Amino acid sequence: MTFPSFTSTETEPRARGAELGARLRGAVAANLAGYNALFAAAGATDGQVRAWGERALERAAGWAPHLADEIGGIAAGAGLEPWQVAVVNARTEILAALDVAGRGECSTSVVLPGDGLPPRTVQTWDWLGHLRDAPVLWAYEARPGHGVRTFTEAGALAKIGVNTAGLGVHFNILRHGADGADPGVPVHLIARRILDEAATVEEAADLARSATVSASTVITAVTAGGAGAIEISPAGVAVVPPGPGGVLLHCNHFLDPALAEGERLGAEEPGTYARLRHLRDHAAELGGEDVTGRALAMLSHAPGGAPVCAHPDPALPLGERWETLATIGLDVTAGRLLVHQGGPCQVTGTTWQVF
Repeated sequence: MTFPSFTSTETEPRARGAELGARLRGAVAANLAGYNALFAAAGATDGQVRAWGERALERAAGWAPHLADEIGGIAAGAGLEPWQVAVVNARTEILAALDVAGRGECSTSVVLPGDGLPPRTVQTWDWLGHLRDAPVLWAYEARPGHGVRTFTEAGALAKIGVNTAGLGVHFNILRHGADGADPGVPVHLIARRILDEAATVEEAADLARSATVSASTVITAVTAGGAGAIEISPAGVAVVPPGPGGVLLHCNHFLDPALAEGERLGAEEPGTYARLRHLRDHAAELGGEDVTGRALAMLSHAPGGAPVCAHPDPALPLGERWETLATIGLDVTAGRLLVHQGGPCQVTGTTWQVF
């Protein structure tokens, strides 16, 4: 099984968005409907969702006008209003406004082996089962000679990805006591600008610091020469460097000591700490050359605990049916993604989609 993919031919932001929106019209509408169902289950009214979408679009336009234009283009191509596509891009901010926590989420591993060898990375992408058809692989040129490939959701401008400058990003959600109800710059747009503009961890961190946010996330930036987990929250931005052996692991709680004082998700759902312990216990395998071996090192179902490889419980409410929808490695040297549809327990050497 593979995810749908699309390569843009347009380079002007609004035209590029319109091309994508027209090609993925049904997928964008379905993704929006899935989020509207999630927000409604969490108690949001249609009016609240629209107000949040409009506010997120306003904040996006103030920080990166060209990205707001691209959102408008996607809306035009998909037959939607710009605020509706902004809702998809601001889903993290809307969930923060609704104070929605999650028992499952993503786990990321980056190992820098040194001696001129390329970084070894892998992450699980956990999300809700009713949104399993949302992902799409998208390739485009941010500017002449600067290509980007991203694993994202239909209508969202970016998520996990690589660029031809040799930089890649992984993506995990966080929650902080400073998260607020007034949407700031969507964190997915921060990932997009990093992919579009950055070639180093330092440049990526500077872009993150330039945005006023209302929700928290960690964008782990990696290049051939370094890596850093860029923890982003309304309380500030911190960069967590690799530890001994070039190992940099992240789940869904803050690692920076100052930001960790405001930790929310781990305090409510401590399974994130168990997932990080699993990664630490398998750091040697996670540094292996073969992406299949790295993915299998992630394998932990931990019944009743904190699985790295999650499977949904259909008896739970809509917003609690967590599932590992993708397993992803970055090849920053070749500027490509290695994507498996599903969790590590289903990975074999032949299930990777190279994009």
